[in-house]
Amino acid sequence: MRNEVKLANPNYDSSKIEEFKNVWVFCEQRQGQMMSTSYELISEGRKLADELGVKLCGLLVGDNVGDLAESIGGYGADEVIVCDHPLLKNYTTDAYAKVICDVISEMKPEAFLIGATNIGRDLGPRCAARLHTGLCADCTHLDVDMPIYKDFLRGASTLPEEKIEKMATAKVMGKDHDVSRDLKMTRPAFGGNLMATIICPRFRPSMATVRPGVMKKAPYDEAKAKAVKITKYDVKLEASDLQTEVVEVVKAAKKLVDLVGADYIVSVGRGISKDVEGGIKLAHELADVLGGVVGGSRVAIDSGWLTADHQVGQTGKTVHPKVYVALGISGSIQHKAGMSESECIIAVNKNETAPIFEIADYGICGDLFKVTPMLIEAFKAAKASK
Repeated sequence: MRNEVKLANPNYDSSKIEEFKNVWVFCEQRQGQMMSTSYELISEGRKLADELGVKLCGLLVGDNVGDLAESIGGYGADEVIVCDHPLLKNYTTDAYAKVICDVISEMKPEAFLIGATNIGRDLGPRCAARLHTGLCADCTHLDVDMPIYKDFLRGASTLPEEKIEKMATAKVMGKDHDVSRDLKMTRPAFGGNLMATIICPRFRPSMATVRPGVMKKAPYDEAKAKAVKITKYDVKLEASDLQTEVVEVVKAAKKLVDLVGADYIVSVGRGISKDVEGGIKLAHELADVLGGVVGGSRVAIDSGWLTADHQVGQTGKTVHPKVYVALGISGSIQHKAGMSESECIIAVNKNETAPIFEIADYGICGDLFKVTPMLIEAFKAAKASK
């Protein structure tokens, strides 16, 4: 029978929330390469730490990964805590969870952010259970400051103003609780049909896994990188603490569309239903001219027109391209949540009242099968004239 897991700090009590301070981010690296989502979370963590008036710390775990610490500071971290050990070279749930829970139980951050990657989705729940705290999974928005959160609700919800204004407290164990310092974690619920905001008022740290691509990465600051404080944590880890052993790491290449990293995205929706093959072909032609990739709304994926890695929206990928072209997409709340932060949005829809036109920089009311070929020729001509 497996022994009970013990934390480094035997006096750790997650309910003594007054003892917890600072915002932490798990900075995920793989084979010595930092994952982009870590820099996104550090950038977002900087905002949250400023709102709370505390430090932002990056938690770096691995083997001989100290050289990556400065880069974390360059995106906003005040301090990087490095957990270096040979048994942390390859990710295993037991090893990483033990080390992370040990350092958290000793240093007690009030908020801990993890990227919702394959590793993060595995690691987050395990750590939350050991630390006896809550975890909000797959978040798409984070806030602490109430005025900022209320502004977010005004733009992203249908709640009346009177309800938004009364959101200073929440009922916790039958009593009014001031939520002004609670991390407000927003995520899709009920299959993406609603947005729910979760708080963790009784325990610390507040933990959240955050979708890759949702948060904007701040510009890199060389001065901050040089100034960051690097702390090496004394890792206590033995082979007996691990229930699994990584014998070999085998990499398999699978071609997936990179929506998150694309500067130009052409997405299709229900509007291509009368000629699915022709609509997707036009989208690919336009994407090729722009040097971009093809995405799709939930309808396009659920209908089997495109594979799941093409989906843009709350239940798909959140993207921030330079140009986003929406062909035959009405613009549901779920879809807009995944692409509304694009620098330039071009929408083509034959319904002049389609919600997508509310956020589009350029809207064309017309048949996408007639309009798209004209866009292709126009972009070709523009490129040829340069």
